[in-house]
Amino acid sequence: MSHKHQNLLKAVFQNPLNHNIHWREILSMLKHYGAVVEPTHGAGFRVVLNDAECFLHHPNHQNVCDETTIKLLREFLARTGLAPER
Repeated sequence: MSHKHQNLLKAVFQNPLNHNIHWREILSMLKHYGAVVEPTHGAGFRVVLNDAECFLHHPNHQNVCDETTIKLLREFLARTGLAPER
């Protein structure tokens, strides 16, 4: 496992919520773990990993993910079994 992706995974689950997570890093991490990322309508993306599915949206007018996207990503990663060890 790449240290870069491992550190990003920890940042996604960090409390309080990390507000400096870039969209391109999220996509890179998801693809690293074997997720299929498909663009849908508009700025939407369908992500499938370990029989779980999630729909994420590219942040509007910026590259940093908003709080809602990070929370959706947390739930999705937890369902896929990728939550970091506490």
